[in-house]
Amino acid sequence: MSEKNSIIYIKEKLDAEVIKRNCEGEICEERLDPIMVAHKYKDPTISLICALFAYGNVKQIVKFLNSLDFELLKKSDEEINEALKNHYYRFQKSEDVIALFIALKRVEEKSTLRDIFKSGYDNNRDVVEGINALIKALQEIYPHSSMGYNFLISQITLKTKGSGALKRWMMYLRWMVREDNIDMGLWSGVDKSDLIIPLDTHTFNVSKKLGLLNRKSYDLEAAIELTAKLREFDESDPLKYDFALYRIGQEKLLID
Repeated sequence: MSEKNSIIYIKEKLDAEVIKRNCEGEICEERLDPIMVAHKYKDPTISLICALFAYGNVKQIVKFLNSLDFELLKKSDEEINEALKNHYYRFQKSEDVIALFIALKRVEEKSTLRDIFKSGYDNNRDVVEGINALIKALQEIYPHSSMGYNFLISQITLKTKGSGALKRWMMYLRWMVREDNIDMGLWSGVDKSDLIIPLDTHTFNVSKKLGLLNRKSYDLEAAIELTAKLREFDESDPLKYDFALYRIGQEKLLID
């Protein structure tokens, strides 16, 4: 099979997988995903918490997210401290969880996550600049630094090669901007064609096996390269393939 025919074949198979996965039943107790918790609230701030804690074992992620009282985002700093003093998740101690809730509460009192994102994104239609604006806002509105917290919200990214793929932030943007049976489409004013794929190990490995990704390093540059390839399949909505690629890897499926 020629390279051209091979790519056409892969696109057809991925398109079929997208249709198969784009249904309400895809997110359920048997096939857990952090977006399942976000779907209950359909709120950008709660969704960001769900996305930022989306690392590790999916059962533990969902269990932790379900243990959180999101009404705390409307409460005083003292009430947040008291309610979350025993909450922790992997790298994040209770003070890190508390810091995130207080920072997000304060951000929402002054602006919105969408408006802060767009203040960076609108400069060059660059989602990384938008994410940097959000990280900066969180850092400034409630200064807190620890290994766990810095990992949770990430650091401002100024390069693509050798830097983290910003997977959890990119996933959050997919949830906010795209709208189908999986993604919620809660934001307007951001073009889904500008999104970058949330590159995780499943997507990275599957994409390399399918010949969609040549880069060997797992970094932001690889995410950009893969997104560019998927843009050849759908210029206006390259991330429609993300969830299908993720599930293929997670469920150890092969496209025959």
